Amino acid sequence: MKSLIGREKEISILENYYHSSKSEMIAVYGRRRVGKTFLIKETLEDRLDFEFIGMYKTSAKIQREQFQKTINALSGNNDKTPSDWFGAFDNLKAYLLSLNEEIVTVFLDELPWMDSMNSNFLSAFSMFWNSWNSKKKLLKLYVCGSSTTWMVDKLIGDQGGLYGRISRPIYLAPFSLYETEKYLNTLKKMNYNRMQILEVYMIFGGIPYYLDMLDRSLPLSSNVDALFFDEDAPLRTEYDFLFRSLFKQSTNYQKVVELLSTRLSGLTRDEISSGCGLNGGEFTQILKNLNSCDFIRVYSYPGKKEKGKMFQLYDMFTLFYLRFVRGYNGQDRHYWTNSNGSGTRNAWSGYAFEQVCLHHITQIKNKLGISGILSNVYAWNEKAFTDSDGNHWDGGQIDLIIDRNDNVMNLCEMKYSHDEYIINGTYNRQLRERISLFKVRTKTKKALRCTLVTTQGVKPNKYSDIADDQIVLNDMFSKQ
Repeated sequence: MKSLIGREKEISILENYYHSSKSEMIAVYGRRRVGKTFLIKETLEDRLDFEFIGMYKTSAKIQREQFQKTINALSGNNDKTPSDWFGAFDNLKAYLLSLNEEIVTVFLDELPWMDSMNSNFLSAFSMFWNSWNSKKKLLKLYVCGSSTTWMVDKLIGDQGGLYGRISRPIYLAPFSLYETEKYLNTLKKMNYNRMQILEVYMIFGGIPYYLDMLDRSLPLSSNVDALFFDEDAPLRTEYDFLFRSLFKQSTNYQKVVELLSTRLSGLTRDEISSGCGLNGGEFTQILKNLNSCDFIRVYSYPGKKEKGKMFQLYDMFTLFYLRFVRGYNGQDRHYWTNSNGSGTRNAWSGYAFEQVCLHHITQIKNKLGISGILSNVYAWNEKAFTDSDGNHWDGGQIDLIIDRNDNVMNLCEMKYSHDEYIINGTYNRQLRERISLFKVRTKTKKALRCTLVTTQGVKPNKYSDIADDQIVLNDMFSKQ
């Protein structure tokens, strides 16, 4: 396990359930490429007695053939392929019981892909688990899958034979900035500074599979060019495969995220429905699934009606791909290197940094010293209006509000900059007007603290005292 970065909590859970005194089923789920398989195999190492990986868009018959071949290779038998999954799991059970061990360990990877249409896979899997006799041997069954919706709805949330049978679900999140830095600099010896780590995170998110593709011998910009913009770039087709492998009717899912990429502050359900031509139960399920897979986030503020909820693109890799890669014409193989300093790239950097901050709310709260205070995190926006006294108010938006249980609110502004951020008179006035608008419109009695989250801090000047609190990039690299 020397090559594992982070994941201490998840490793501890896997080990604790392995050493328990009863049979256990552990379900690990999370975004594709986040490292679920690697975590299980590195943790259990040579303790796996049987492992099988489901195959993408492959018939049940072929999957059972491969399943049986795996059993035969381990047992030395030459049994025929069973006609259904019930027989396949009967054969697995017979093999496991033949082993001279008190504990037998099974790992079934990409379980959702094994559940092909009309295969009765889930019923057979349920019978295999429920009929296991723990008095004969303890069975430690580890399963995982990238299709978060299948894992949550059909396995963990099953209301049939598997109801309440999962010993422990584990959601495997992408790396934080702290873990990304350790992975790149400690494991891969990239020697990146923290602004470079931030750029990596804004492009790839904390997805280990993508991070592992970075080449230590190349500058960061050349790495991005090689992975996205070079001829036969390996990540050029990743976006389409990602959605096809996770969702049925993936085209409709892509329509939603592609529309959201055009309005970075987010859209309401009605706006998405109108823009994509989707409605009804299928549309509701699409939004739910995208949210559960961390492609989008849903936010609102207290008192906002259901229709006022905002849906915002949240996945860093998808945001980068849609902004720069999808429309790439293939003419400049050094596109990323040559785009440095462009208006398009600067605009993306500002928004992507905001998203990184949203991924590190825990670290921000820790720096503010409020990690133990119950709080609600949301965004707020208001259109222009005229109040009852005839005063006209311009609209405004606050991307991050930490609404605390100690009668304080942190109104957070996130600013990306290569140097100390300079608050000038215009921006100072905008901040004060925005705070006043928020007070008037929400009628809050809580104390409001203007909190600046920047990469390099705020440069002291006659306007900088508007920032009651400051968070800098280094603060977001804390472990917790």
